[in-house]
Amino acid sequence: MEQKTYLTFSQPEVCVALLSWWKELDTARGDRAALRQCHNPLEVAFTPAFHRLKMRLEPFGSISPDQMDRLAIVAGVLSHVKENKTEDRERNLQRSFAVQMASPPSKGGPGKKACVSGMRFRQLLKIEDPDKLYATMIRLVRLLGGSVDMVSLAAGIYWWNERTKKEWAYAYYEHAPSEEKQGV
Repeated sequence: MEQKTYLTFSQPEVCVALLSWWKELDTARGDRAALRQCHNPLEVAFTPAFHRLKMRLEPFGSISPDQMDRLAIVAGVLSHVKENKTEDRERNLQRSFAVQMASPPSKGGPGKKACVSGMRFRQLLKIEDPDKLYATMIRLVRLLGGSVDMVSLAAGIYWWNERTKKEWAYAYYEHAPSEEKQGV
């Protein structure tokens, strides 16, 4: 019996395939527009661009039905990314996007607040519903100005589970400016 290998975003080939698919959306603007108009992962699954991503990634590992739904979220969310920004301070793939959420905005001088507030981050960690995860991740990409570590974001969405949430919590709170204690 052949042992299944699962798709992981730590494989360099997977990262290259994901990034090349995303870059192709610049020339296939109709595909990017179609993805951006989707309101949920099901609508994303009906687009040709999603199926091109799926076919590119299938040679690198098995994609279960649950992961197929998450891959649809990945495709839809990445269509909203304007720039792939890898985080120099955090090389850990599982943590980079969380570090970006915790970092103060780069524009507007030295900010003392995280791009994503602690309250919004805690709400993110409670999400179980794929449709809600989809909408929330798009909002987070927008809050970060469209400049995110795409591979870290994709890996986090694809493997959205308790382990991912815990890793993101460690990274976020390790790098977030302290939240103001009001009324204490």
